[in-house]
Amino acid sequence: MKVVQVLPALELGGVERGTLEVARGLVAAGHESIVVSAGGRLVAQLECEGSRHVQWELGKKSLLTLLQVPGLRRWLAEEKPDIVHVRSRMPAWVVWLAWRKMAPATRPRFITTLHGMHSVNRYSAIMGKGERVIAVSETAKRYLLDNYPEVDPAKVTVIHRGIDPEEFPRGYQPTEEWKGRLFDDCPQARNKHLICFPGRITRWKGHLDLVKVVAELSQQRQDFHVLVVGSDPKNKFIHEVKAAINAAGLGQYFSFLGTRSDMKELYAISDVMLSLTSTTAEAFGRTVVECLSIGTPVVGYAHGAVAETLGAIYSEGKVPTGQYSLAAKKVSFCLDKKGCGDMLEGPYTLDKMIQKTLSLYENI
Repeated sequence: MKVVQVLPALELGGVERGTLEVARGLVAAGHESIVVSAGGRLVAQLECEGSRHVQWELGKKSLLTLLQVPGLRRWLAEEKPDIVHVRSRMPAWVVWLAWRKMAPATRPRFITTLHGMHSVNRYSAIMGKGERVIAVSETAKRYLLDNYPEVDPAKVTVIHRGIDPEEFPRGYQPTEEWKGRLFDDCPQARNKHLICFPGRITRWKGHLDLVKVVAELSQQRQDFHVLVVGSDPKNKFIHEVKAAINAAGLGQYFSFLGTRSDMKELYAISDVMLSLTSTTAEAFGRTVVECLSIGTPVVGYAHGAVAETLGAIYSEGKVPTGQYSLAAKKVSFCLDKKGCGDMLEGPYTLDKMIQKTLSLYENI
């Protein structure tokens, strides 16, 4: 097969990572893999792994981007791919407008992947227009069918995003040198039970709920410390979070680490991870799966795909949204009991994701 994947750019992110993983799987299986994007830091890795990159900016949210439609239609006619697979709304509109005027007998098959729960409108409806639609979780599928009744349920396939268990191996432990650097940077965390809270510092990720959970927990015990991993893209909300921490007199319990590339080590050194997304549901809780893969328990709101993930792998970690006292109680239990015991094997491995995606390509 000759498969073209289209996305806005190849910078860091879950969509980008999934694109590279599928591209790698295609090459390994002997297929031809092409990725169309505006470029970015992951292009070198993509090409090194055997795919071809075509630089084309189709992701800019502007009507001017639609001027690319005729050129893209000509390019598809020349390349003659078997599949064109889009993963983002603006590129999906450009590809769909180009594709629908091509001869049905010779044009490629058109596939979309719904990676997130976008605002419900005509612009977002494009993600349901694929001949086949991949939803990254049951939660994402439910969102699509509930909000876009014109989408035929028979063409929607759930293929969970997957992680490589070898990248997050069960029982992994960081080196003493790494631990030394961490505790030199965060002396307040030394000799404490550690709670990991990863994610961009935005309102919907639940940082203000985290403050309330820590306030509850601090009434029961003081032998813990929270590692907040991630940055605030607008450098505004973080000040509100820190003000809430200071107002509650909880500053001693928090260290802000910023964006990190050593998540494996941070998961491993932590006694528990918290996931408190409450307003907008996660389409796929990647950090939850990564952390559980290593064997560190996760306590999270039973909301969106986090509820789905915990239900499949570690159901005792689920907490009803907003129940801070129960969340604190479950965290305290995890702090005293190292590891999460027997963890069910979920459908969240990279091998399964690639196998199911290639199978869908072949089937269509």
